[in-house]
Parts: sequence; C-alpha cells; structure tokens
Amino acid sequence: MARDRSPIVKQSRREGYALAPKAHKVMAKKSGIPGEHGDMRIRKGGLYLTQLREKQKVRRLYGLLEKQFAKLMKEAQKADGLAGENLLQFLERRADNAVYRAGFATTRRQARQLVSHGHFLLNGHRVDIPSIRLKPGDILEVRPKSQKSAYFKELDNIIANSSSSTLSWMKADGKKMKIEITGLPKREEAEAGINEQLIVEYYSR
Repeated sequence: MARDRSPIVKQSRREGYALAPKAHKVMAKKSGIPGEHGDMRIRKGGLYLTQLREKQKVRRLYGLLEKQFAKLMKEAQKADGLAGENLLQFLERRADNAVYRAGFATTRRQARQLVSHGHFLLNGHRVDIPSIRLKPGDILEVRPKSQKSAYFKELDNIIANSSSSTLSWMKADGKKMKIEITGLPKREEAEAGINEQLIVEYYSR
C-alpha cells in the first residue's frame, strides 16, 4: 500500500501547520521551511500558491497521496452540496480517521497502521483498508484476537492521552473497544484551521 513516509514534523514545518501532536513542540522552537536554505525559500506567492499550500496541508493531514486526494475531490465536486464540505466529510468518514478520532490511536498514521494490519472488524467482517468510508449504522470494533495484544490492553491509557473529543456522528466505547457511526460529520467537527474553499478553487482552475 503506497503512502507518504516522509517525517511528519518536516511536513508540518513545510506547511506551517502541526499535522500531528508531536509537531507542536518542534514548531514552537523551529519555524519556517526545513532545510539549510529554508528561510530563503519562503516567498510571498499569489493566490495559486495559497491554494496549493492549503491543498497540500489537508492532503498530508489525512495522509493521502496526490492521486487519491484528487480522485476524492472529483467525487466531492459531483456529489450534492458544497464540494469543500463534501470533501471534508469524506475524509472524516475514512476508517483510519474514525479510529484516530475515537482516541484508539494518538495519530492518524498509527490509526492507519492498526486498520491496515487487520485489527478491526467492520460490521463483523475483518477490514484492512484504511480508506474505506464509513456510513451511519456501521460498527467498527477491535477483533477479539487483537484485544489480547499488548497495545489494546493499554487502550484506556491511549484514549486518555489522545486528542479525542466528543463528536456528534460517532459513539466510542473504550471498554468494549467499539466505535459506532451514528450520523454524518458536521463541517465544524473537521480539523480546525482548514479553508476548504481554497482547495475547491485550486481544483477548479
């Protein structure tokens, strides 16, 4: 499975946005584009550059490759409603994001790994596709065999140390190791600091 393996902190500095919790501390000490001549590469670009950077930020935040992201944007543009909000909803409904949002992983990269390694059941069937899109009524739960692993035995502590919050579209039960999808994500429940209109404009050029 293809994925971006470049350091998340370096990506965060490039985008000027903390893409993972550990990036906050580093970015508090180091700002600007990474590299020996990073400061020289900071330039005031036009609208196109602003749109590009916003697209790259969101793509990297959710861990998608360029072709995956472009395909999702195309689907969002064809769907009913606002394309930008459709895009964010599609991203939020990914299985790996749901695992992260529920607090079962401390980062999206970790959540993606848990799903791709087959630690979860979706409606009773083993799933190993992080990008699978969840819908209301779906139940994502840790496989009985995986519940005995060292990682999931510490799930209560993992949830306590995660950045999870109460969301209207899911119910997470750490004791039962289960995530129930009860609705659709609202725009205000997506990650803060995203301007999806810039992404729509980028792909509408």
